[in-house]
Amino acid sequence: MKRVVVVFQSKYGYTKKYAHWLADSLSCDIMETDQVSVKQLEQYDIILLGGGIYAGGISGASLFIKNFNVLKEKTLVLFTVGLADPQKDDIFSEVKKQFNQEMLETIHFFHLRGGIDFPSLSLLHRAMMGMMKKMLLKKPETKRSESDRGLLDIWGTKVDYTDRESLNPILFFVKDHLNQSA
Repeated sequence: MKRVVVVFQSKYGYTKKYAHWLADSLSCDIMETDQVSVKQLEQYDIILLGGGIYAGGISGASLFIKNFNVLKEKTLVLFTVGLADPQKDDIFSEVKKQFNQEMLETIHFFHLRGGIDFPSLSLLHRAMMGMMKKMLLKKPETKRSESDRGLLDIWGTKVDYTDRESLNPILFFVKDHLNQSA
């Protein structure tokens, strides 16, 4: 029987929520990135890694990037969590620049919609979001995307777009890989 683990790094709780839902649905182990070693991961056949997207980078992705040569024979799933709607936005165009071609061909990518709690943002994230708002406001209104307008509409509030059903593509993928060994 193949062993599955969910590993995650979460700053504001949205990735953690998804990670726990995944682990619950798959009845598998769950660990935070700062509490796991590559040696521990070697015992698993399927590794799901979750992290938030911040300024085009993925929290925790270095676990796969730095240890790819050790883990590449495993089934690797990277799920990102961010404010952007995966149905409307090309989430991975910038994010995938962190990975080489072999990684892109090996790692299976999924994106889940998280949320934002403006009052709880760290000083750094507030500053980054402030710069983003300035950029958006400089764009002529006719040039703003639906996502741009959506972000400006929720500015300063708390929104949570997490949805357990959005995990279905990941769950189907993992269960399919589990059934392949049965």
